[in-house]
Amino acid sequence: MIELKINNNEAGQRLDKYLFKYFKEAKASFIYKMLRKKNIVLNGKKSDGKDKLNQGDIVKVFMADETIAKFRGESVKFKTVKNPRINIVYMDDNIALINKEAGILSQKASDSDISVNELFISYLLNNKIITMESLNTFKPSIVNRLDRNTSGLICAGISLKGSQIMSEMFRDRTIDKYYLCLVKGKITEEQEIKGYLKKVESTNKVEILDIPKDDSYSYIETKYIPVCSSDEYTLLKVKLVTGKTHQIRAHLAYNNHPLVGDTKYGDKKCNAFFKEKYKLKHQLLHSYNMIINSEKLGLKNKNIIAEVPKIFDIIVYSELNYKINK
Repeated sequence: MIELKINNNEAGQRLDKYLFKYFKEAKASFIYKMLRKKNIVLNGKKSDGKDKLNQGDIVKVFMADETIAKFRGESVKFKTVKNPRINIVYMDDNIALINKEAGILSQKASDSDISVNELFISYLLNNKIITMESLNTFKPSIVNRLDRNTSGLICAGISLKGSQIMSEMFRDRTIDKYYLCLVKGKITEEQEIKGYLKKVESTNKVEILDIPKDDSYSYIETKYIPVCSSDEYTLLKVKLVTGKTHQIRAHLAYNNHPLVGDTKYGDKKCNAFFKEKYKLKHQLLHSYNMIINSEKLGLKNKNIIAEVPKIFDIIVYSELNYKINK
């Protein structure tokens, strides 16, 4: 999957015209097929290709890297990472589940970046699971993303079959995903909160409202269950009903329960306390658990758990007397 952000020079044209130029080796019929099947979406929504593009629009392409390279007329290039540090918690012939560290990008934003994607491919090469030559016909890659400072489970496709099936499951939200987070305030009851979210490009943040101002806002739902709490903090298990950018962080902050350590949506006084006491530099949000049920992949209610980072476990035990990593 790739994400394309429309700049000022690209704005003003129709989406299909933009795609014809981007995928210069693809036939128009293929482009329209990808639009119909929602393998290409505009701002998270289906498009027939006739929409006019605006600066800041996001075009997401749910295709394997080698397919993208083929229709762009490019060859796949890859620079290996020596001794890649990567925590794989599950792997079979088709997919892998990786426990990402906080502070690492899911996919690189510039050529000089090292991301989970590069670490994973380097791991496969170093362990002779794939070869450099095989990258010219298929390039394994991650199929979902986490924010740089969010830790936890990321899924990667090893085979084309695995990449396609898992991309579809993430897109259709047929995977059960659960997060753990530490928030400010005491929460004692399970709740499902609803609202509307809009990405604000000028601030690189999202805005959440109970009632949308216009159709640029996307509907969101977030479920959470308190695991344990004190008078000041609560450890929550969160399930995303919808999956939007910064949804957990912004939605909980909007409901007066900001994440501990979140410098974008959090409480400054709270963050300063945890930075001083624990040297915490990122939000305590962890993609903890995935349950995958796919006959095509031979996985029946496969329950995968990623241990929380040591700092997360230490803080929760110190503040709430609860140990996550049993």
